[in-house]
Amino acid sequence: MPSASNLKVFWGDLHNHCNLTYGHGDMRDAFEAAKGQLDFVSVTPHAMWPDIPGANDPRLKWVIDYHTGAFKRLREGGYEKYVKMSNEYNKEGEFLTFIGYEAHSMEHGDHVALNYDLDAPLVECTSIEDWKEKAKGHKVFVTPHHMGYQGGYRGYNWKCFTEGDITPFVEMYSRHGLAESDQGDYPYLHDMGPRQWEGTIQYGLEQGHKFGIMASTDQHSGYPGSYGDGRIGVLAPSLTRDAIWEALRTRHVCAATGDKIIIDFRLNDAFMGDVVRGNSRRIYLNVTGESCIDYVDVVKNGQILARMNGPLTPVAPEGDTVRCKVKVDFGWNREERYVHWQGKLSVNKGRIVSVTPCFRGAAFTSPQEGETEFKTHVNRILSVGEKETELDLYSSKNPNTTTAAMQAVILDLEMPKDGVLTADFNGKKFEHTLGELLEGSRSHFMIGWLSEAILFNRAMPESCFTVEHYMEDKEPQRDTDYYYVRVRQRDGQWAWSSPIWAERV
Repeated sequence: MPSASNLKVFWGDLHNHCNLTYGHGDMRDAFEAAKGQLDFVSVTPHAMWPDIPGANDPRLKWVIDYHTGAFKRLREGGYEKYVKMSNEYNKEGEFLTFIGYEAHSMEHGDHVALNYDLDAPLVECTSIEDWKEKAKGHKVFVTPHHMGYQGGYRGYNWKCFTEGDITPFVEMYSRHGLAESDQGDYPYLHDMGPRQWEGTIQYGLEQGHKFGIMASTDQHSGYPGSYGDGRIGVLAPSLTRDAIWEALRTRHVCAATGDKIIIDFRLNDAFMGDVVRGNSRRIYLNVTGESCIDYVDVVKNGQILARMNGPLTPVAPEGDTVRCKVKVDFGWNREERYVHWQGKLSVNKGRIVSVTPCFRGAAFTSPQEGETEFKTHVNRILSVGEKETELDLYSSKNPNTTTAAMQAVILDLEMPKDGVLTADFNGKKFEHTLGELLEGSRSHFMIGWLSEAILFNRAMPESCFTVEHYMEDKEPQRDTDYYYVRVRQRDGQWAWSSPIWAERV
């Protein structure tokens, strides 16, 4: 198997929106939010819609006015402001920014043009195909998104897919839903319509196309990387523009809904996104999740080749000192106002190995009480040490019983079972031993019933968030078979690798 020791997964969001065009939240706040939990970002303005409908339909006049007004603002100084701020936030080796912008299309589906150059111009187009033609010879990726909508109504047209450097990957998941297939989790619920088979990823793979799989938030409230809305992982040797761009070009990418689930997937000498020749396929898989893994699938040609199941209920390991992950959620409340959480999480024994943010953008975009316009509330991890982490968070009520608006962090801990994890926020203190949290979750209202609350989720021992698997497949089914991995956690978070294609010899 090839070595992955010199590679790391870096996380980003390459498709999201703020008030630069038709979105909400200040652009600077969007960059600050991205910097707090991502390695790279493109804050993408809406730029054009060549085949916008409604010219002869009074019912759709608002569509034309709403969109063309935003396009005009972008061209009247907005784009220059965007390029300048992207350059300001770009720090090689620390946090990368990319210039990108979106074009809608009824015929071909919506796309984002992502540019390598930080001084990239705004390129006009008469169609998506015209855009792709103009991208030839330049460092530009043209990527389709929310692909599962009906063809002719902003769903993807696979007949126009161009394999290679122009479109090395496609966006399978975002706030719109999941386009892996026309079944399963995350159906399309937007008023743009339901998802259907011909726009999905599995349909494209069955047509013989080769492309990487990624996710973005498509968030419209100025919060790139908003937890649960979609992220792209890039397998690269370093956080440099050249390394990230090359990994994108070679399809070394994966998709995640929110949790930074690491998928080390290899087939013979190939990494995800690669093409390899051979009839005997040695498959190696190592998954590290952020919570209890429900199952891991190895998919071959649209069917499950192997499934590894995680435990229904995590079992506390024997021994005194335990490595585990504990997610702490902040939120709930029934009032239409933000709760400002200020305080720290600490341990009295053992150590905090790392703290992973799970920060969400607003579930609503209307101004709240006392505000004249929508404002992004940026969540921050102020400090991280081996004994404590200081947090500054803003949560709102959950808008309904199926949409979460909490903020959270995941603590990777090494500590004895009698060690105590303490939450000290807004003048209230709650604490539990690790042994208690290995038995189950614990929650606390800050004021009383129907007030904001803190949830100490069940502590997840290492055995329930890691899966390693090795197998051989010696039965080619087609001249070219495709394989990919998908991971589901019991908390509903997902991740997918890009495919590996194996050619028969």
